[in-house]
Amino acid sequence: MRFPTVLFDLDGTLIDTGPIILASFRHATRTVLGREIPDDVLMAGVGGSGLVAQMEAIDPERAAELVDVYTAHNVPLHADVPAFPGIPEVLVRLDDEGRRLGIVTAKRRSTVEVALESIPIGRHFDELVAFEDTERHKPAPDPLLLALARLGVDPAAAAYVGDSPFDVLAARAAGLFAIAATWGAVHPLDVVLDARPDVVLDDPLELLDVL
Repeated sequence: MRFPTVLFDLDGTLIDTGPIILASFRHATRTVLGREIPDDVLMAGVGGSGLVAQMEAIDPERAAELVDVYTAHNVPLHADVPAFPGIPEVLVRLDDEGRRLGIVTAKRRSTVEVALESIPIGRHFDELVAFEDTERHKPAPDPLLLALARLGVDPAAAAYVGDSPFDVLAARAAGLFAIAATWGAVHPLDVVLDARPDVVLDDPLELLDVL
C-alpha cells in the first residue's frame, strides 16, 4: 500500500459540480451586476480561497450581495449532483483496503452535507475539513495539514487528489503526493499542469494503480 491515507477535494473531483457552479456564477453576476462575465473569469478561482474572495475579485463593492444570490441559487442544486462515474467503486475499494480517507474542500460544511445526503459516499470518509475550519485556504497547506493532524497521519504517508491548481499547490506545500484529476474539467489542463502535480489522471479508476 503506497499511501495509507488519501485526501480528496470535493468539487470536480468526487462530485460533478462544475456545471452548477458555473450556472450559479452566471445567475449571480447577471442578477446583481446586470452584465455578462466570461466563463473562464468566473471559474478561475474555483477550489481556492473560497466564494467570498472570488466575488470580491469580481466586484469588491457588491461582493456580499453576489455571495448571497449565488448561495441561494447554488445550495439547493447540490441535492441532485452526481458523483463522477467510478468514484463510488474507488472509494469502496480504498475503504475495504483499510485506508484512512478524508475530504478537504473550499465549500462550507453545510453545503457539503447537502451534497453528501444524496450520494452514498460520505460513509467512506473519516474526516472532513471545510472552508470554515481554517483561516487560510488552498493553495496554502493549512486545510490539508489540519486534516492530517486530526487523523494523526504524517504527510509523507498521504496523497491528495484534486482538480484545481490550488489543490496541487496545497498538496505540494503540505508535503503530500499531489494527484491532479482531469475528469471534472473545471480548470484548463495547462493551468493545472503549471502547478506541477506528481501525477495526472484522466479517470477515477486510475487511482487504484497509483495509490
